[in-house]
Amino acid sequence: MTEPTAPAAPPPRRRFVPLLERRYTLELRQQLSWPKQAAILALAVALGLFICGAILVAAGVSPEDLLNEFVVQTFTDPQNLRAVLFQAAPMVMVGLAAAMAFRARFWNLGLEGQMVWGAIGATFVSIHEVGPPALRLWLMAAAALLCGLAWVVLPALFKMRLGINEIISSLMLNYVAANFLLHLLYGSWKDPKDSFPYSPKFQAFERLPDIAGGFSSAIVLAAVVAVAAWWFVDKSRAGLYLRFVHASTRVADAVGVPVRRLVLGSVLLSGALAGLAGFMVAAGQEGRLTQAFYNGYGFSGILIAFLARNNPLAASVVAVLVATLFVAGRSLQVFYQIPFSMVQLIQAILVVCVASSDFFIRHRIRAVGQKGA
Repeated sequence: MTEPTAPAAPPPRRRFVPLLERRYTLELRQQLSWPKQAAILALAVALGLFICGAILVAAGVSPEDLLNEFVVQTFTDPQNLRAVLFQAAPMVMVGLAAAMAFRARFWNLGLEGQMVWGAIGATFVSIHEVGPPALRLWLMAAAALLCGLAWVVLPALFKMRLGINEIISSLMLNYVAANFLLHLLYGSWKDPKDSFPYSPKFQAFERLPDIAGGFSSAIVLAAVVAVAAWWFVDKSRAGLYLRFVHASTRVADAVGVPVRRLVLGSVLLSGALAGLAGFMVAAGQEGRLTQAFYNGYGFSGILIAFLARNNPLAASVVAVLVATLFVAGRSLQVFYQIPFSMVQLIQAILVVCVASSDFFIRHRIRAVGQKGA
């Protein structure tokens, strides 16, 4: 007869350690799946929107009014929707312009200067009546494209030939372009009818026409350019090489990728798109050359490219969201006396949150024990 065996002792309970008493290490992630990356990014955007909403509520705007201004009125009222898409068209262009340069690791901060020169080129064609009226609008667009392209050549050559930082050179050239614009508007291009510092109005056939429903054709042009940019980045051989360059310039050069040609081509494309954005504002929104039409577009372009991670299609979506923020922000300014600086603060908060998401996509924090153990 066998004796009964004693029951096994239960495993010791793990003692709960408060979060602040644990020790943590920071580790690099090897690879994170796309769904998890998207989840982290969505969480960061949601956190940013929550913080922005809390700031606006603290400023005196009720949550119901926020929902009404940003969602209901913007996307259900046809007039507001037209205003959003009208504002979004040049933002799509500057977002694409920034994304093209950033993909080549060229930090083009001269988007506003290239916009100014694009608008100057388009206005030159209008003032001097270059070409027949039937082709005038196309000639203005071509002139804007070429002028924006030409204005980015200098910082590109400065970096490639002399090693000068493109952040400084492209940023400084913004001031040169802005002062030359003022020189024209206070000088030979001043409107002779009322002597205010803006150019004479463009003629009707020199304006971007409306399409069905009163929507500006600028948004169609922006959509076509965005699809073309997506094909270039995702489907073409140059786009494939550009991904190598973006990952590592030295490795791409070592395996035979034509790095210098790709960088120069991407930078020129960036300047051309920014020039086209200047044409859209001048021929679409303003109807003439004005002295401050470009303000804020440079920062918006960088913001859009950053939030979209340099993806052309994502940049288009983000541009519409940023345009919504601008249009709704103007309503808040008018009806709730919210200063424009608060709208800029909201943009900055969103950038910080998205930048933080990039950190957590590349790194992870792991608990390794207890403090003092």
